[in-house]
Amino acid sequence: MALPQLTDASLELQQRIALLTLNRDDVRNALTGTQLVDDIVNAVTWADQTPEVSVLVITGAGSAFCAGGNVKEMKEKTGTFSGSVIEIQDQYRRGIQRMPLALHKAEVPIIAAVNGPAIGAGFDLACLCDLRLGSTKALFGETFINLGIVPGDGGAWFLQRLLGYQRAAELAFTGRLVKAEEALALGILLEVVTPEALLTRTMELAAEIAAKPPQAVRLTKRMMKIAQRQELPDFLDLCASFQGMAHHTSDHEEAVAAFLEKRTPRYSGS
Repeated sequence: MALPQLTDASLELQQRIALLTLNRDDVRNALTGTQLVDDIVNAVTWADQTPEVSVLVITGAGSAFCAGGNVKEMKEKTGTFSGSVIEIQDQYRRGIQRMPLALHKAEVPIIAAVNGPAIGAGFDLACLCDLRLGSTKALFGETFINLGIVPGDGGAWFLQRLLGYQRAAELAFTGRLVKAEEALALGILLEVVTPEALLTRTMELAAEIAAKPPQAVRLTKRMMKIAQRQELPDFLDLCASFQGMAHHTSDHEEAVAAFLEKRTPRYSGS
């Protein structure tokens, strides 16, 4: 269960909660021009493949959660933004687009602790998480249009699934910034807390999830994701199959016994 080796982020595991911290405050945790995309993909893949992980928390070190693309690189046409049309599209596909694919297929619940601005692809990173808590300094923007580009990381696909088409379209077409309190009202954020309390509150929520039967948590997330793309009859068949799996786990037997005996359950993840 060795932790993956990361370059621009740190990862720690404690009491079934993995904490991934983006550590490039010098560029406001930008996803281009750094190794953060690789680090995020590697951390999410590791967490998803590690039974000892029940929840993954993602946050940013310093003043920003994630600034998305590096605008200086756009001006200089370097890195992801260099080359021909074919080369740029290939760099997107083999680069930043691996991030939404990794988060979208993850079975482990993922919580974003948004400590500051989450802009462009950084906003999309937060929206890819299952839950988002923000500090009063959180700031969001689907700002690609302001730079004459489009959400190349898939934001136009999942933002409307989070907020509905009309609200997602308004944010994408205007590129305006959304402060924490409005983000709470729109449903982008689950809660808003002070900067000092953000990580503590996020870890409390993560611990509440981590205290549940691990296999049932992952099965539940798989069901919720599949429900977004299946018709009800097919989905009900899947629910029946997953329920049969859950009924044959040791944790189900422990949960029932603890309920009847009025005690705290002790789950083994089996």
